[in-house]
Amino acid sequence: MSVIYDRVALIGLGLIASSMFWAMKRGGLAGEVTGYARSEATRATARRIGLCDRVCESAAEAVEGADLVVLAVPVGVMGAVAVDIAAALKPGATVTDVGSVKRDVIESVGPHLPPEVHFVPGHPLAGTEHSGPESGFAELFDNRWCLLVPPPGSDPAAIARLKALWEGLGSNVEEMDPDHHDLVLAVTSHAPHLIAYTMVGVADDLRRVTDTEVIKYSAAGFRDFTRIAASDPTMWRDVFLTNRDATLEILGRFTEELFALQRAIRTGDGAHLHEYFTRTRAIRRGIIEAGQDTDAPDFGRGQKSS
Repeated sequence: MSVIYDRVALIGLGLIASSMFWAMKRGGLAGEVTGYARSEATRATARRIGLCDRVCESAAEAVEGADLVVLAVPVGVMGAVAVDIAAALKPGATVTDVGSVKRDVIESVGPHLPPEVHFVPGHPLAGTEHSGPESGFAELFDNRWCLLVPPPGSDPAAIARLKALWEGLGSNVEEMDPDHHDLVLAVTSHAPHLIAYTMVGVADDLRRVTDTEVIKYSAAGFRDFTRIAASDPTMWRDVFLTNRDATLEILGRFTEELFALQRAIRTGDGAHLHEYFTRTRAIRRGIIEAGQDTDAPDFGRGQKSS
């Protein structure tokens, strides 16, 4: 592969940004990669492990001269970061992000960027329960999806260039409307995370089940909830506060389905339960056939890229 951007700036150096760096280096997609993290400890870690060609002491310094700027910070602070970097952005540069919510990011970031800068929001649908600069790895995006959500009137060349980068990182790329994106993610990610957090919280509250039993027998299903619930709390707090409407809509549907299943169990309606579980099993099969997970007993967790 050839260089797509001469200079890339990564603002925020957690799992996604660090994986982008290693994947860009793997594919030779960027000339120089600068980076900045708010925490001095994170910047020190990045320097120690060789994350980024140059770790800067401010976001403005990191974006200076960059052809692509990636906002990889919690969605709740993206607007403030945009204010910090606006004056230092190179004319003609592209600003993108990796946030899990898109409408709120567009409204909080877009107004602060200079008109001569291209803003192409994005969202790589990849991750693990780990966070921080040492959690990244080059294979994270391989055969995963990245959604680009360019505002109306966006420059086609800027979109095509960013698409080429994500494809070079290993992703499949599609464009999507921001409101539809937020609804899709409420179904596939946000509501499931909230349910997982709730299940882990319920287990903690049930004193009839000891802590030792919860840990010892977790392979029965609870383990999968705890894996999701181990995700970064700041990121998920911001996701729910910024994608409130779509998440509440899906949680309302979830509550209705849960009541229907409660009724079926209470009344002994085995036919309803069997039909429901058959339908949901088919969805799992579809995910495997789409290459987004494996059929292994550990659900692919033996592979680092899971």
